Amino acid sequence: MIDLPPSLVFERRDDVAVLTLNRVEKRNALDDDTVLALGAFFAAPPEWTKVAILAAAGPHFSAGLDLSELIDQDAVAGLHHSRRWHEAFARIESGTVPVVAVLKGAVIGAGLELAASAHLRVAEDSAFFALPEGQRGIFVGGGAAVRVPRLVGVHRMMDMMLTGRVLDADEGERLGLAHYRVADGAGLDKALQLAATVAGNSPVTNYAVLHALPRIAAAPAETGLLLESLMAAVSQTSKEAQDRMAAFLAGRAPKVPAPGEAP
Repeated sequence: MIDLPPSLVFERRDDVAVLTLNRVEKRNALDDDTVLALGAFFAAPPEWTKVAILAAAGPHFSAGLDLSELIDQDAVAGLHHSRRWHEAFARIESGTVPVVAVLKGAVIGAGLELAASAHLRVAEDSAFFALPEGQRGIFVGGGAAVRVPRLVGVHRMMDMMLTGRVLDADEGERLGLAHYRVADGAGLDKALQLAATVAGNSPVTNYAVLHALPRIAAAPAETGLLLESLMAAVSQTSKEAQDRMAAFLAGRAPKVPAPGEAP
């Protein structure tokens, strides 16, 4: 039995874990209970989990931080609050399973921080993105200052924070906040389709993509190339990799199709 607060609903879909934000009356605003429960889940997901999906009940993914939690906090409490959220979101980004987020309606503030910690993001037509902390007299505290510039660039995040600019789904996809665009209501089905594809990969490869690739990309070029060589050597010598390569060479595995072509 997985112990989660009422703000999170858990569902198993074969080897995919679906976690649904469930504070519809607050537009799924994130509070400590929800965020810490997400961190605890991704620190030790069920052994059968190959992929996880972050979804949301109601019309919005998350309208941000529940501001009631910041009232009457002193600076020290605020620091610890932010660091707890950093730890929880790091367990999503740097955990053991790939994570797909289904974005719709408001993806604002802390909601965008949560979405940015996922590895793949599917945006429905209704999705819109904003960082309104400047208008609230506060600063981002859940990792946006690190993750969002990696997706859209520092200058675009400055624009969002200084002016309160809201990006619609088209702009969000174009700038890198979403990998896929779908019609309203189709996000979960698309996420499940992606999850099935990801779950079919070699676990060694998926782990390398989650853990080695970000470090390689952040390293100096020569260091990154050496790390790449080491990871390639480790992955290609696994029994599963050897079996998969043999199947491909024997014509038992499909080739990469051209866009629009059936596999």
